[in-house]
Amino acid sequence: MQQTATEVFSNWALIGKDEGMERGHAPSVKAMIELALPKIRENFSVIDLGCGNGWVTRMLSELGASHSEGVDGAEEMIKKAKSTDSNHKYSHGLLPEWMPDMKFDLVHSMEFLYYLDDPAEMISKIHDQWLNDGGVLVAGVDHYKEHEESLSWPEHVGVHMTTLDISQWKEAMVSAGFVDVEIHQVASKEGFPGTLVMLGRVNH
Repeated sequence: MQQTATEVFSNWALIGKDEGMERGHAPSVKAMIELALPKIRENFSVIDLGCGNGWVTRMLSELGASHSEGVDGAEEMIKKAKSTDSNHKYSHGLLPEWMPDMKFDLVHSMEFLYYLDDPAEMISKIHDQWLNDGGVLVAGVDHYKEHEESLSWPEHVGVHMTTLDISQWKEAMVSAGFVDVEIHQVASKEGFPGTLVMLGRVNH
């Protein structure tokens, strides 16, 4: 039986699998943040979309964010984030319906967008409703068409994943209205072509 991604990740939080996700994603996330930070102002505000146990939210504060918060659809991940860290705001919210109560200079998202039925719709929503003028979206996905090993993940994990190729991810950014769109593949290693990173700026 297929579970929702939020059910799977809540279970992973309960069994401590979130720590492995943190270790596994750290090289990609660090590379993504290095790409994004030179493009935004100092003392920036940021939200981590699909924040899990909150490790990126905390890291972004250390890297100069004046306001850093996270949102995740997996209730147990948010419980874990809050129990670890009382200094940041963590919201339990199902996307794309959930809305933040402010706009941000940076939206960061790692390994979230392809769990949605329509990732392009969410990218448009981030552009229109989540970012300040001049704000930046940086989003990373490991499941994409050119990463052949990832094509078996939906069946293996038992969750829906929307499979797009690199050109479709780029088109989603451009169609949403982002400017200065960049596509990168970071943290590649043998057997892994790298996390596909989309980066773009809002110019209202």
